Amino acid sequence: MSSLVMDPGAVTRPRMSRGVAMAGLATAMFLVVLDSAMVNLAGPTIRAGLALTDLQLTLVIDSYLVPLAGLLLLGGRLADLLGGRKVFLTGMGAYLLASVVCAVATSGGMVIAARIGQGISAALVMPAALSLVLALYPSRGERTRAMGIWGAVAGAGSLVGVFLGGSLTETLGWESVFWTPVPFGALGAVIVWRSVPSVPVRSGHFDAFGAVTITAGISALALGMISAPEAGWGSPLVLGGIAAGVAFLVAFVIVERRSAHPLVPLGVFGRKPVVLANLVMLLVGGTLTSLFFLLPPYQQEVLGMSPLETGMSQLPLAAMIIVGSVLAPLVAKLIGLTRALPVSLAVLLAGLLWLAFDLTSSGFSASLLGAFVLIGGGLGLSAVNATAMSVRDATEGEAGLLSGLISAAQQLGGAVGLAGLVGLAAISTTTATGQGIDFTTAFLGAASGIVVALALSLFPSARTRR
Repeated sequence: MSSLVMDPGAVTRPRMSRGVAMAGLATAMFLVVLDSAMVNLAGPTIRAGLALTDLQLTLVIDSYLVPLAGLLLLGGRLADLLGGRKVFLTGMGAYLLASVVCAVATSGGMVIAARIGQGISAALVMPAALSLVLALYPSRGERTRAMGIWGAVAGAGSLVGVFLGGSLTETLGWESVFWTPVPFGALGAVIVWRSVPSVPVRSGHFDAFGAVTITAGISALALGMISAPEAGWGSPLVLGGIAAGVAFLVAFVIVERRSAHPLVPLGVFGRKPVVLANLVMLLVGGTLTSLFFLLPPYQQEVLGMSPLETGMSQLPLAAMIIVGSVLAPLVAKLIGLTRALPVSLAVLLAGLLWLAFDLTSSGFSASLLGAFVLIGGGLGLSAVNATAMSVRDATEGEAGLLSGLISAAQQLGGAVGLAGLVGLAAISTTTATGQGIDFTTAFLGAASGIVVALALSLFPSARTRR
């Protein structure tokens, strides 16, 4: 294997293979996805165990996604300035501590507070890990292949998560889904600490005003939409949150235009591949998060499946995410990245439409399996191709920025998309089926987002150019 290349000013450590370093970094990605998958699957059990309302259960998910989405750009910038290894290890330690607090929580408020801590910590871990991967694989071809590995690891996290989420919830209770990630995180941190060299702090300035405005903007926007299912879309809370979010985002643009050392140099949005990839990832992220939130209650409360049966039935979906992620670099090499992205989105759209109109009334069926296969393959292909398009031309000093940007797009899409789809489905339902959620409407709403993403990927002026 190739040896890990160290910067001239790096702290001296034994030279270790890139494969070992990649394994440690991939373990972190595996952990984050594993935890999210298990929490989603255990959602109905957590709601029953802590006597949560539907809104509180949504907050258990979004209290993690909102700070994660809001702080990812800041986390990416810190990784560029302070060094990815230092930021990664700090974030991982805080993430594991928050996981322990979730596991011992005795109330919904305690779980939600600890989930906020997990979100803040993950906002440091994810862009730092991805920036270190980009440093390990500097060429465009290597980066595309590395993104395939990265996506496959995420799919593996989903695969193991849906299996463990169901089995652990039935046998050991919902608390076990928060204890399980602790050993994985500790192992990944040790590997990264021993295999990835530390680098000296880069010269640069910290854009405090930019960090405050972008974080406040994304958080206010997401929180306003989260409140819509219970408070109503016309309530002052919802309208005020959305208005404040838009105002802060406008202020962020003004601050960045005037800053000598911006958190996000606005010139990056002049790169059409970066803009296209982030818009697509925004919509794919909304679909991914919403789907894994909605499927457990749909399968358990509408199709009458147990948590274990639900987890086992989602294994093909998660397995196809791995398959799609592994195939994504090969498809991109065969037909080109700009053609591979719309093909990926078309596969995902077909699966979502199949799910929305599926006639399964109880248990698991071959028809539901077909929808899961297409959705899983489409998610793996789409996420990897969009990520590769965004980060493959990253230069020295901006790997953390582009990593944080594409991760923020995915998580913001997840937070806002989940709130929007749950609100839409709650409004449209006319019965008490599925805890007040019209799942057909929700699945069609997710499909409409992918229609927009597909249209964007086909727009001629958005094509990748050097």
